[in-house]
Amino acid sequence: MKGLKKAASVISQAKSIAIACHINPDGDTIGSLLSLGQGLASIGKKTFLVSQDGVPKRYRFLSGAGRVVRKLDRKVDLAISVDCGTKVMLGTAYRVFQNAGSVIEIDHHEFRKPFGDISLVDPNAAATGEMVHELLKELKVEITREIAEGILTSLIVETNSFRLPNVNPAVFKLSSELMKKGVDFHVLTEKVFWTKTRESVLLSGICLSRCRFEKKDKLVWSIVRKKDFDRIKGKDEDVDAVADEMRAIRDVKIAILFREKDNGKLRVSLRSKENVNVASVAEHYGGGGHSDVAGCVIPNTKKDVQGFLADAASLL
Repeated sequence: MKGLKKAASVISQAKSIAIACHINPDGDTIGSLLSLGQGLASIGKKTFLVSQDGVPKRYRFLSGAGRVVRKLDRKVDLAISVDCGTKVMLGTAYRVFQNAGSVIEIDHHEFRKPFGDISLVDPNAAATGEMVHELLKELKVEITREIAEGILTSLIVETNSFRLPNVNPAVFKLSSELMKKGVDFHVLTEKVFWTKTRESVLLSGICLSRCRFEKKDKLVWSIVRKKDFDRIKGKDEDVDAVADEMRAIRDVKIAILFREKDNGKLRVSLRSKENVNVASVAEHYGGGGHSDVAGCVIPNTKKDVQGFLADAASLL
C-alpha cells in the first residue's frame, strides 16, 4: 500500500495521536477506530478516539468503545482519520485536524477529496479495517483478540456479511487470521449485523411502505422524515440498513433513501447493482463513496428531490 512506510514513520515519531471516524458511524469506521486506537496505545502512544456522533448502540460492546469522546479540546502531534472520503465527513472532529502537527488519512473510498499530509488510500480494499491491519503489521503491533474483533467487525459490516462484490480471497484469508485470535465469529456477526432494535424495525417498515418505483421498477426511492424519528424515538443509525433492503428488491438497479435532517437538508443514501455508478451522482452534489454505495446531502425541497431523482435516473 502506497505511503505505508511513511505513515508508520510519522506515527512512530508522534507522542499524542487523535483518531477520528466519520459522522453517523457504521461498523467499518468504528471497528477501524477502535482497533487502531488499541494498537497504537499498545506501543506507548497517547491516543484519543473521537466520534462526533458517539458510538452506535450495537457497537458499544466492542473493546475500547468506552474511550470514545464526542469532542477533543487539545492539540495533538498527529491526527488520523479512518474511512473518511472528505474532511466534511469528520463533522466537528475536523477541528482537531486543523490544529494537529500532521494528518494521515486511511480510507478506501473511490471518490474522495484528499485533505491530509499522508494518504493511505486503497479503493480495492474491502474495508478500512483491512488497511488498518496492514498498518498495524507495519508497526509490528501484536494483534490481540480485542484488536482482531474490531477489524473483523469492519469486514463484516462493510461487506454486508460477505455478500458484496468487494469480497475477494484476501478478505476470507484475513478473516481466518482474525478468528484464530479467539474471536467468536458467530457471536460477533449476530451482534453487529443480524440483530435489530425495535426502532430500526419500525422505521424500516415506514420507509419500505413509502417506496416509489420509477423507470420500470429499476429505480426505487423512499423518505424518512424527522417526525418519524420523533414518533418512534429512533436515531439515524436505525435506518442505515434500509437502502440495502431496497436495493435487494428484484429488478431494482438504483435505491435511494432520503433522510430529513434538522437544518433544512436531506441526507441521501444511494445503493446500486449491475455496475451502475451512483457515486458519480453523489460526487456531483458534493458527496462521494463507492460506485455502488454512496451518499451526499441536498436541500430539503421538492424541486431538489425531483432534480436529484432525475440525475440518478439518467444513469439507467
